[in-house]
Formats: sequence, C-alpha cells, structure tokens
Amino acid sequence: MASRHIVLLSCFVFLAAQHGIQAVEYEVTNNAGSSAGGVRFTNEIGIPYSRQTLVSATDFIWGVFQQNTPEERKTVQKVSLIIENTNGVAYASNNEIHVNANYIGSYSGDVKSEFTGVLYHEMTHIWQWNGNGQTPGGLIEGIADYVRLKANYAPSHWVKPGQGNRWDQGYDVTARFLDYCNSLRNGFVAELNKKMRSGYSADFFVELLGKTVDQLWTDYKAKYGN
Repeated sequence: MASRHIVLLSCFVFLAAQHGIQAVEYEVTNNAGSSAGGVRFTNEIGIPYSRQTLVSATDFIWGVFQQNTPEERKTVQKVSLIIENTNGVAYASNNEIHVNANYIGSYSGDVKSEFTGVLYHEMTHIWQWNGNGQTPGGLIEGIADYVRLKANYAPSHWVKPGQGNRWDQGYDVTARFLDYCNSLRNGFVAELNKKMRSGYSADFFVELLGKTVDQLWTDYKAKYGN
C-alpha cells in the first residue's frame, strides 16, 4: 500500500510539473444572512457551486490569457468571495470578490447564470495585468467583459457588435471591440494582457495589429455599418 501511495504521489507531482498547476485556495462566505438576497443565494446558487465556479473561472481565464505556467500569472494564494448586503452589483479588491446580495435578491431573470457571469468578470480582475495602474479603466473593464463574453455568459441586454461611442467606453462596448480585434489576430487579447504586465501604451495595438486603436475602432464601426 505504501509503494502504491508513492507511485500516486509521483504521478501527481509529474502532472503538476507538466500542467503548471498553481495551488489557489477559494473561500466563499454568505454574510447576507436571512435577507432576501442571502436566502435566494442559499436556495438557488449555494456555496459549493460558487466555489466550483471560482475554480472554473480561474482555469478559463488562464486559458484566454494563454498563461500555461505559474510564472506567467499573478501570484495569488487565496481568493475570497463574500456575499453581502451592499450597493451596486459586485467589485473585486485585494483578491476578494464582493457580490451584492440585494442584487441577487431583486434580479428578475436566471439569477444563477447572471451570478456566474458576474464571477467570471470579477475573477478576471483578480488575474489580469493592469499596466501597473496605467491601463485605462475602460480597457480593464472591457477585458473582464470579454472573458465573460467568451465564456458564453453575456446577458441579452448587452450592446450588439458595432455599437458604442468609444473603443474605451468599457464593459460590453469594449468587450465587443476586443472580440473584433481578436478575430484579426487570434490570441490578441492574451498578448495585450501580457504586454500590460509592466506598463501600458496605446502603441500596443499598433505592435500587435499594425493599426492605431482609433483606426481599428473606425474599421470596426464600418464593418457593422455604424
């Protein structure tokens, strides 16, 4: 029996080395208690599903960012998800994701699917590079919604491709634009994120796609007749 355990351990170590396994601890806490949102979270979503979604979102984000080894990723040892009665929808800070239970309680559609999409967005903030604080906020939010889009959790109220006023408008508008850019060069978003590890420049678009971001936005709008 001891030798079998040694073999299994050896196999695990080998697989860990092969796949670049990075151990991350995930913790989920429902501080919303008996409030409507807290009860709905317990009944329709739950802590086990939430924890598994954090794991799945992390794996998916690493895939989108083409980060195959721990050296390419942020060093994060623990991610905490907190359900609480607060304002807004959700936010991520200091490797914590805070989701508003009031939003969960009042949401009129498929709350589990919406909650999952929110987690993919917020988990992206945990893992993405932000150019040491230099990356425009609209691009940061756009990349997070791009990940949500590629994970097939985009809600029906999002703008359609080609809509929006500025490329860095953020959220769904910028996510659709990034999807267009990625169609021009597969892996563009991953390469853009990698460049933002140490700083940010609008020239990154020129370096990767051969055009300024403003020209790309013009081309994008023209493609969809806007």
